[in-house]
Amino acid sequence: MPTRSFADDLRSWRRRRGVSQLDLALRAGTTQRHVSFIESGRSTPGRAMVIRLAESLEVPLRERNVLLLSAGYAPAYPRTDWADPAMAPVRTAVEQILRGHEPYPAIVVDRDGDLVAANDAFAVITEGVAPELLVPPVSVPRVFLDPRGVAPRIGNFAAWAWHVLDALRAQTARTPNARTDELIAELTAVVPERPTGPDHLGFAVPLQLDSARGRLTLITTLTQFATAVDVTVAELRLEAFLPADAATESLLRIP
Repeated sequence: MPTRSFADDLRSWRRRRGVSQLDLALRAGTTQRHVSFIESGRSTPGRAMVIRLAESLEVPLRERNVLLLSAGYAPAYPRTDWADPAMAPVRTAVEQILRGHEPYPAIVVDRDGDLVAANDAFAVITEGVAPELLVPPVSVPRVFLDPRGVAPRIGNFAAWAWHVLDALRAQTARTPNARTDELIAELTAVVPERPTGPDHLGFAVPLQLDSARGRLTLITTLTQFATAVDVTVAELRLEAFLPADAATESLLRIP
């Protein structure tokens, strides 16, 4: 199988982002002619130019390293193991953020949707989930949509399931990931057909969850480390489940 060149990879990312050669040149501080020459293989970019082009296309750090390798340069962005002592400040920050969200559930996942950390309040969501789904690595989308997981307790399961699947599809369209593609195929096979129309006309798709405390109506927010230069940190996502009404807030505050 022929090896893909940097020219192929750059052109692929530019087209995926829907950016013209002129737009990319303006963003990267170069000329359209130079970008055209790079994509045709007539010009070899320097290391700094590879990084500028990748930044201009908002290529994730993991894939920026791939671009650097295809251009003949060493990776620029480290990928530190979550358990590494060097990660202690990040782990501490994450733990503080998770605790700060209590009594509301909050989790941190990696780019594959695997659970990295969770606060104690997340237990209200995972109650009754089959133990095998909670064996690391824990796939959070699988925990929600697998019939052995949270699915039987979700009152608006079809709408929520397709909300999750659409988010996964958007993620892999923006940043290709074979593992996410496999997860999408697996979960699509176990969820109901897509609803023909929206069953919720509010500002966000809620998670309507039956729990031992009663029916919870939750909305979610996503947060990332915007300035990270380490692959592991850049790929972390904090997902917080917040009460969508006063009744849910009261139920979550029960000791």
